[in-house]
Amino acid sequence: MIETIELTKKYGDFFALESLNLKLEKGDLLGFIGPNGAGKTTTIRILSTLLAPTCGEAYVCGYSIYTHPREIRRAIGYMPDIFGVYDDMRVIEYLEFFAAAYRINGAQRKRVAERSLELVDLTVKRDELVTSLSRGMTQRLGLARVLLHDPQVLLLDEPASGLDPRARIEMRGLLRRLQGLGKTILVSSHILPELADICNRVGIIEYGRLLACGNVQDLLLQVRGRLVIRLRVAGPIEPAVGVLEKCPEAAAVTVREGEILVAIADGVTDYSPLAGRLIAAGHHLLGMREQEVNLETAFLELTKGSLARQPASIGQTE
Repeated sequence: MIETIELTKKYGDFFALESLNLKLEKGDLLGFIGPNGAGKTTTIRILSTLLAPTCGEAYVCGYSIYTHPREIRRAIGYMPDIFGVYDDMRVIEYLEFFAAAYRINGAQRKRVAERSLELVDLTVKRDELVTSLSRGMTQRLGLARVLLHDPQVLLLDEPASGLDPRARIEMRGLLRRLQGLGKTILVSSHILPELADICNRVGIIEYGRLLACGNVQDLLLQVRGRLVIRLRVAGPIEPAVGVLEKCPEAAAVTVREGEILVAIADGVTDYSPLAGRLIAAGHHLLGMREQEVNLETAFLELTKGSLARQPASIGQTE
């Protein structure tokens, strides 16, 4: 549904996007993760045919951004990170106005507007003024607007930006529902943990370069390296460290913030003897757990060293 081939955007000597190769199949929900200025918005604007690349190619629903921009615009729903609303319109009027822009006429226009409101759980606000909506409701209204013409692909630029925790949870639920309807969704964000729960794929981008892209669990396994066990003991830590350092299951033992971290040796699948040896040596074990690797940890690991590749001067943002 979406494919980019060596997609590049330059401003002078600065690469806003450099040789991006990305592919989304039908029904994918890709979390496009990166800090501000990473190239997320540049990518989305190119895919939306709102910005011309310097070189490279991109296809959306099989159409080239160069030769079939009209067809792409009919097939996508693009929601920018900041969009304007008409404050003097009621919610249903706002949607009917944009439905008319999509050439949806007659009785169908009202049905489509009502359907979009229902999809984003905003029906109860249909007769309210747009200006009365909260930030979260305004974001949902923006999503309802891009759903009016039933697009196959959704390009959502920071849809959870500025939302409170409850509104973010509601937005995640809405994205899951849209994926369940068969939509292909590319959603950008710099809030890392949010996307791990809803995306089946994640792309990590920084300084215009795609550093990693794939299944969330595959990315976590990629950066996990050795399995690390965190232990807490009662009493002095140093003697317990001495016991663990002698265990064949331990490749390395360190102490951090009152916990003992044991990196498990290669090939070891059963690390339970660690607890047995501690107890046999007279130590009281208070806790033992595997160290979790989350999406934020993966991002930090995958972008390690990228600071050294940062351009000397950056004249453009995203």
